[in-house]
Amino acid sequence: MPRLSLAAALLVLAALAGTMTYTGFLIIGVLADYLGIGRVMTGLLLGVLFARFPAIRNGKLRMAGLLPKPARRPVMVGLLALCLSTLVWRGEYVPALFTGFTTAFLLAYPWIWRAISGRVLAFLPKFMSGQRPSGDTGGTVVDVEMRERKD
Repeated sequence: MPRLSLAAALLVLAALAGTMTYTGFLIIGVLADYLGIGRVMTGLLLGVLFARFPAIRNGKLRMAGLLPKPARRPVMVGLLALCLSTLVWRGEYVPALFTGFTTAFLLAYPWIWRAISGRVLAFLPKFMSGQRPSGDTGGTVVDVEMRERKD
């Protein structure tokens, strides 16, 4: 069963990657129409907007970009909402479904990440994180420390 689970997970990830790629294509097309420029220039503008570059500040390696970290997700959701409303207004419902799915995934991603990482971390043994194994016996053994008393 592990091979089947791995194959199913890879299939889901490939479908998600395809959906995200198609949605990016749709967003670039809608923005190109609104800005009145070509798709290549629109893609370059979005690339500059969301680009992240390594920078050294105070002796530490950090990532720097045009948008600050708290603003990236709201800008992405705003672009997706613009694309979704435009596609629905035009009557293009299948592309709108892809864009709506991507918007829902982007909004749900933090909760999905916490749920998956929590389960993976709970699955891993405790001693892998530097802690000693607890030696849990299921509650059937009483662990008592004995000390001798000097008379």
